[in-house]
Amino acid sequence: MQPQINGIARQVSVIAAASFMLIAAVVVGGAFSGEGVSDQQNGALTDQSTYLAPAGPAFSIWSVIYIGLIAYTVWQALPAQRRDERQHAIGGWVAASMVLNGLWLVAARFWTLWSTVLVIALLLAVLARVIVVLGRSSARGWADRLLADGVNGLHFGWVTIATVANTTAWLTSIAPAEWGAQAELWAILVLAVVLVICVSSAWATGRIVPAIASVWGLAWLAVGRLTDEPRSTATAIAAIIVGVLILLAAAIATLRSARSRRADVA
Repeated sequence: MQPQINGIARQVSVIAAASFMLIAAVVVGGAFSGEGVSDQQNGALTDQSTYLAPAGPAFSIWSVIYIGLIAYTVWQALPAQRRDERQHAIGGWVAASMVLNGLWLVAARFWTLWSTVLVIALLLAVLARVIVVLGRSSARGWADRLLADGVNGLHFGWVTIATVANTTAWLTSIAPAEWGAQAELWAILVLAVVLVICVSSAWATGRIVPAIASVWGLAWLAVGRLTDEPRSTATAIAAIIVGVLILLAAAIATLRSARSRRADVA
């Protein structure tokens, strides 16, 4: 009886979190007011605010992530998933990620730029936890693989890049004006850190989906620096190189993980 009650509580908490996220996206995110995220924080969050801001089309990935999270919410609420140990292990963390998603929009509109950095850093940490927990067991069927592993992997990979862009926007807003002369160098150094983080994540988890989302962000970052302000060919080239290396490392790590699983089965 207790596992049944716990399963229902987990399902309800995920539904409640998804509802909050969607309300925040529709109401606070600007669907009714006409003001989007780029209009908040005095323009600090636009795609032209820093060297590390991806071009506008990059953010269309949020639509895919939101649709995926809604699909996951519906799927995990089915009776068949009520006693599933894997969903029970990640349910609370996924719910927390959706709450933080909505909270970031609230912070962007009503709070300070620093608060958006804090919220997105917490979101990244929670998603990292989801990926770690998912790695402890294998997906049970295509729906589990797509909606649990795939959606959360995509979310984690994109938020890795979004955290860099958000943090850079905040640092740019508080940095002394004379630091602007070294902005291009700092951008390249930060991209080197992104490379280390993403490769380490891929190697530790053996998953390629987070890398794909991160590379998507890096590709649009490069487009932004080549076609829009602030222009920086050096930053664009660095982003392309980092993206290729991340994808290559993730592909190798995924193949290694697959071989390891086959060896265990054999």
